Amino acid sequence: MSDWLFDLGNSRFKFAPLQGVQAGAVQAWPHGAETMPAEQLQALPSGDVAYVASVAAPTLTRSMLAILQGRFRSVRVAHTKARYAGVRVAYADPGKFGVDRFLALLAAAERAESVVVAGVGTALTIDLLDADGLHHGGRIAASPTTMREALHARAVQLPASGGDYSEFANDTADALASGCDGAAVALIERSVAQAAQRLGGTPTLLLHGGGAPALLPLLGHAHFQPSLVLDGLARWAVHQPADAG
Repeated sequence: MSDWLFDLGNSRFKFAPLQGVQAGAVQAWPHGAETMPAEQLQALPSGDVAYVASVAAPTLTRSMLAILQGRFRSVRVAHTKARYAGVRVAYADPGKFGVDRFLALLAAAERAESVVVAGVGTALTIDLLDADGLHHGGRIAASPTTMREALHARAVQLPASGGDYSEFANDTADALASGCDGAAVALIERSVAQAAQRLGGTPTLLLHGGGAPALLPLLGHAHFQPSLVLDGLARWAVHQPADAG
């Protein structure tokens, strides 16, 4: 029997086997479990313990948990804690700090250095963690994809996707890509600069999420860690009591 990690996000469902203290090979399906064909649901793994993180809607979360409960001996759902595995969350009410951001910090803390963690998914989230595991807070904004979709919803003549980044674009699609990607890059860069002032040294920048690859060429100093949330879930799992769940 094996243990598995499951991350149910707003737009993607990702899962991987638990291998030691990190995630193994990751599989990802778009749009969450709600739109998965029956054959994909039947192909989900089974095993001993399923460790689950979800920021999806409650009805979708309950649906996925019911499926996993039929395939695993135990299902354990991660929740944000004020203190966990050396990480101290800045929020006065930890329950309001998204579990995906919390788990990304758990994984980032393994580096034992100050980091700015930027997640690029439906939202753009940015968090600062110092080398001692203290979370200094962060930001939430629309991701470039969400910006494009919102503009298209309000002005259908503006395409929701496409275009290439340029500092001064001469085409509408390119201008949209440049503006939305550029806005995200500017916010990330400002966060890194402000973090350097606060900590007295420039932190390492970690990027994760489905929208991160598009920003990497614009953030040459960034480190791409696509499985950061699942790796954090793995760290959460190995710190759980043996009889938890």
